[in-house]
Amino acid sequence: VQLQASGGGFVQAGGSLRLSCAASGGTFRGYSVGWFRQGPGKEREFVAAVAASNMHSYYGDSVKGRFTISRDNAKNTVNLQMNSLKPEDTAVYYCGAGRPIISSISRPTAYAYWGQGTLVTVSS
Repeated sequence: VQLQASGGGFVQAGGSLRLSCAASGGTFRGYSVGWFRQGPGKEREFVAAVAASNMHSYYGDSVKGRFTISRDNAKNTVNLQMNSLKPEDTAVYYCGAGRPIISSISRPTAYAYWGQGTLVTVSS
């Protein structure tokens, strides 16, 4: 399955953006889908994921209450609604698909497929 991330851009602090991860050459059925981000000089950080096994959503501590992940099976997309954005949210955002066990859902190594990334820049 190939993934395409889109929706990044430039926004002022407090603003919102909606990222989308689209699958081609297959569907998200049976896959957990996660969003990760990587800022300059930083490691890839877990943002959010929706698990295939239970359809529950999981969030990194830094985005809880501000970001919402949702899965649209009809459109074969997974979206990340980002509200109340902060300058520290600035990063390249990647979506990944895989079959991690729940305890590994926040680990990048648990995902087999990745999109190309979309840049989010939040100004102060």
